Amino acid sequence: MVPNQTNVFVVFLPMIDFEFLECEIPGFDSEFFVSAISDLIHSENKELGDVTLLFCTDEHMLKMNKEHLNHDYYTDIITFDYSLNQIISGDLFISIDRVIENADMFSKSFENELMRVVFHGVLHLCGYNDKSEEDILVMRSKEDYYLTQLVSCETTGN
Repeated sequence: MVPNQTNVFVVFLPMIDFEFLECEIPGFDSEFFVSAISDLIHSENKELGDVTLLFCTDEHMLKMNKEHLNHDYYTDIITFDYSLNQIISGDLFISIDRVIENADMFSKSFENELMRVVFHGVLHLCGYNDKSEEDILVMRSKEDYYLTQLVSCETTGN
C-alpha cells in the first residue's frame, strides 16, 4: 500500500487595498493607484506584496503619531513597513486634511499632492529615508521622477 500524500500549494496574491477612515475622497481613482504603485515598486526592482492605503483625518493621524511615534504634531503620512527582503508590504496612513493644506500651500492640485504623498510612502517601503538633507533630496527627486513618469499632466493639474 502507498500512504496517502497530500500536496498543498499556497498561492500568494499581492494586493493593494484602500480604506477610508472618517473621510471620503470624491472621484477617487483606485485603478490609477493600483497601477502606479505596482509600476513604482517594479521600477525599484522590488516585488509587490500587500500594501494598504488608509485615508484619515488630521485628528486620527495625530492620535496615531502620538501612540506609535511619540510625536505630538500633524503629519501627512505615517508608513508602517512590513516588507521582507524584496517583497514590499506595508500600511500607509494618509491625512486627507494635510494633503488639502499642502496642496494649497504649494499651489498644487489635491490630486497631485495626494499622488506625491502616496509615492513618498511607497518609496519609504522601498527603502528610501528622509532623515538627512541628502536623503530628503533623493526622496524629492524620486517623487518628482515618478510623478513625471507615472502621471499625465492632465491628471496632476499642474
